[in-house]
Amino acid sequence: MSIELSEQEQLRRQSLKALRDLGINPYPAARYEVNASAREIAEQFDPQKGNFQQVSIAGRIMSRRIMGSASFFELQDATGRIQVYIRRDDICPEGDPTLYNTVFKKLLDIGDFIGVEGFAFHTNTGELSVHCQKFTVLSKSVRPLPVVKQKDGQTFDALTDPEVRYRQRYLDLVVNPHVKDTFVKRAKIMQTMRDFFNERGYLEVETPILQPIPGGAAARPFITHHNALDIDFYMRIATELYLKRLIVGGFDGVYEFGKNFRNEGMDRTHNPEFTCMEIYVAYKDYIWMQEFTEQMLERVAMAVNGTTDVVLDGKTISFKAPFRRITMTDAIKEKTGYDITGQSEEQLREACQRLNVEIDETMGKGKLIDAIFGQYCEEHLVQPTFVTDYPIEMSPLCKRHRDNEDLTERFELFVNGKELCNAYSELNDPIDQLERFQEQMRLSEKGDDEAMTIDMDFVRALEYGMPSCSGMGIGIDRLTMFMTGETSIQDVLFFPTMRPEKKVVADSEEVYTEAGIPQEWVAVVQKMGYITLEAFRGTAQSGGMKLFNDLCGFNKKNKLGLATAQIKAWIEAQKAE
Repeated sequence: MSIELSEQEQLRRQSLKALRDLGINPYPAARYEVNASAREIAEQFDPQKGNFQQVSIAGRIMSRRIMGSASFFELQDATGRIQVYIRRDDICPEGDPTLYNTVFKKLLDIGDFIGVEGFAFHTNTGELSVHCQKFTVLSKSVRPLPVVKQKDGQTFDALTDPEVRYRQRYLDLVVNPHVKDTFVKRAKIMQTMRDFFNERGYLEVETPILQPIPGGAAARPFITHHNALDIDFYMRIATELYLKRLIVGGFDGVYEFGKNFRNEGMDRTHNPEFTCMEIYVAYKDYIWMQEFTEQMLERVAMAVNGTTDVVLDGKTISFKAPFRRITMTDAIKEKTGYDITGQSEEQLREACQRLNVEIDETMGKGKLIDAIFGQYCEEHLVQPTFVTDYPIEMSPLCKRHRDNEDLTERFELFVNGKELCNAYSELNDPIDQLERFQEQMRLSEKGDDEAMTIDMDFVRALEYGMPSCSGMGIGIDRLTMFMTGETSIQDVLFFPTMRPEKKVVADSEEVYTEAGIPQEWVAVVQKMGYITLEAFRGTAQSGGMKLFNDLCGFNKKNKLGLATAQIKAWIEAQKAE
């Protein structure tokens, strides 16, 4: 007896063979013409107009109510579910009942894809349905779906285990249809942003993901190796430096939705692979970019949700422009009473100690200030707020402030205590840029593994001349979280990064027999899914009678002829463990 497949999986494979024996291809190659969707029928069907009288729909069987010569089932397509009424006399007009009695009632299962031809109507109870006049098997499912019940718009026994949902997103999308809405909104966010940029004449471009130098951000990169060139490359951590090279080359405005990769920690708001949009516009500054950004986000909110208000963590956040503005110096002073203006690195270290801010010896002035701000200010920035005019040590690619040489023309937008976007009046002085890079190298020598590397080709590009320019970067994953009300980045990524899946190793036969389970029952127990004694004991302790009935039912159904008299005894023994 094989224990690799569950009972359900074996039965479905038997149905697969039976379909082929009947001459029905369970995986046909021919296209299937669809002329309507569940949503279109639900929204547009009007009995008075007599529309949808020759429909062809396709989807997955999600539930069935098998009766005598007539039955109902639910079909789920990309737009939703619709009930289908099927009658033996309609699909077997020549008297051979095989298609209904055998194929539909016995060989099709929940999860199978079929095509249905028929007409829309309302049942006697008023339920919108499609009356099936012909069906076509399109794909046989050989692994059963989790049983999720829906009634009156409510879902019962939903698939909620995050480990399963994120690792098997395809399954999550099938049994939790609302999940799809999040990703439809994500696409809407990106399309709205593209429209906003394109209307202003800015060009969408693509820049390298494999880079000889990891530049454009302070982050730890992934390293890979190019065999033909026999050199290491770095996975892109930011698109910034290549996009600014294009401004040097003469474009007035360029943007990119790019995948970035940072070899850092993972949590509810960070994934090592993420999508970021960066845009650079010539002859603009960070003040212009603040207005540009708030107008864009207001438009995105309206396009996605029909309102500028979203609810995050129980708080109503308004993306209605204009947003609040506050300098970093004032934000820190407001929350701590401490003025960072003109403070040396040593004075900042002393301040951090007084304020109980955790620091280490590798941190320079920029990171010390950032640590104070992160601990005392960020969580209070709930409504969209532009934090502006960062100290120069925090911004190696940003232009010095026009009124204060110790500051830079930079802003970050914070929403609900989290950074959403980052923008500069871009540094275009090649001599100043080289000095900033060199300062970053000194920080690297002190042990800062996130300090930037000198990119001499970028410096060379600046030496040819780059016009005044403003740039802005925004995390698409986090923006999607805000616009959809999701609290975990894993819920806005189709396939988030996961640790390797743990493979459960089946216990040996001896483990079961030593626990009092008869040898002849071990293969049955494992075949039913209890491949470890611990799993069997857990079920015995939570539902002993159900387990007893399942074992007896499996024995009878498969005509195994095993003795059942002592089953209750050894189930009770496991409950006592």
